[in-house]
Amino acid sequence: MTRFGFLIARSLRREAPLAALSVSPAEFLGDLAGKSVALVGNARALAAGDAGAEIDAHDVVIRINRAPMPSAQSHGTRTDWLALATSLPAVDRARIKPGRILWMSHKRKRLDWQSAQSDGFYMHPLADYEDLKSRLGAQPTTGVMLIDMLARSDLARLDLYGFDFFASLSLSGSRSADKVPHDFAAEAALVGDLIAQDSRIIRN
Repeated sequence: MTRFGFLIARSLRREAPLAALSVSPAEFLGDLAGKSVALVGNARALAAGDAGAEIDAHDVVIRINRAPMPSAQSHGTRTDWLALATSLPAVDRARIKPGRILWMSHKRKRLDWQSAQSDGFYMHPLADYEDLKSRLGAQPTTGVMLIDMLARSDLARLDLYGFDFFASLSLSGSRSADKVPHDFAAEAALVGDLIAQDSRIIRN
């Protein structure tokens, strides 16, 4: 696909040609088989800890959106995969240096050409987004979309860091829970159920 064709498909919300730029969900999940994964959320509380080295010791480190990393001690330094639901400014792309881009947002118009053309690019299917939205009764966060998806893979272990469901707010913004379109109680319950059912998932 040319860049012009991409812009047309994005503007007109043509899902098929955009999806053709992505690896398949099966291929994406297959890349996690047997691996330890650190999924790093953006809760402010994580900055007070010292989990950085532990995070970086995983086989795959996944961060979210602009991936704030106040210090290596609290957050580590590696970003193998970056899950986006928003645009990524060039300065943040250079800082994070993601090895792979995952486009999780249902808003395809925000997807940029550089991300769509990157190695191993993955675009989350709209059907999966809508299914999770229905189960939660609200728009899902990028974090809970990832947890729900990763639980379906054959990974060896999934460690969750920086997930307190907005109890300490977010390092990526100043909005309070009532200013965002998410149901954090429903997300906490869903993740709690997954953890109870799947011993591979550990909330740190």
